[in-house]
Amino acid sequence: MTTTLAALAPQFDAFLIDQFGVLLNGSGCYPEGPAALSQLASTGKDILLLSNSGKRAAPNEARLSRLGFARENYFGVLSSGEAAYSEIAARIGVDIAEGAAVWVHSRDDDLSSIEGLALTQVEQAGHAELLIIAGSRGDEITLEHYREWLIPAAERGVPAYCTNPDMMMLTAMGQSFGAGTIAQLYEQLGGHVDWVGKPFPLIYRVAHDRLGGIDPARVLCIGDSPAHDIAGGQAAGFATALVRTGLHVELSEAELLDHCRASAMPDYILPDFSFARP
Repeated sequence: MTTTLAALAPQFDAFLIDQFGVLLNGSGCYPEGPAALSQLASTGKDILLLSNSGKRAAPNEARLSRLGFARENYFGVLSSGEAAYSEIAARIGVDIAEGAAVWVHSRDDDLSSIEGLALTQVEQAGHAELLIIAGSRGDEITLEHYREWLIPAAERGVPAYCTNPDMMMLTAMGQSFGAGTIAQLYEQLGGHVDWVGKPFPLIYRVAHDRLGGIDPARVLCIGDSPAHDIAGGQAAGFATALVRTGLHVELSEAELLDHCRASAMPDYILPDFSFARP
């Protein structure tokens, strides 16, 4: 089951590659990441970066370029934020009122999730008609503070989108709770949440379309989360590979396998995202 990216490259026609935990850590990129992506691209394979980022594609691509990933080495980023943007845009004027008040919670004050949409940003969740939970600031804001912010909206039945379903995230200070944990809290308070991203089906349907309807068995999903990357990829009919970096880097082999059994067992395990190991 344990193998290398170099060994897997000839076996598949396309790759869906996660960002955080595979290419990126909490403070930058893994040193081997840019070169490995370049080497994989040189084999002529289709590469789509599939990310549970609440930011849209353009901010993700800009960050990757700043960190040394050449834009020509992949044909796009499909983020959960991008998939959600199209979904929300299609619903405005149907079951989301034009000009509706929306509370967007994200990292880096990113508002790309509503740019160009007929929605009105508000600063407090309690004043909103729609919530977009695009990111977590769990490294600086406690879950109890989120509870206080969200209770008024939940009591009014305000619908929410979670555009980053990750329960945990990597930061420069280590792991912290992710946007998925905030959305889960909102559900516990009685709010309704539409989930967009891995492991949920929408993002995989869009990815398959962008790959031109290629045979799913010829597509490999690479990620660091059994519950998100592996479970979602398997449900969509793709092959899967789990990297030993990212969220579960500190687990022993036995602990990792136990964790996979509890959620989803990958087809392959990679020590890291490097094209060849010495």
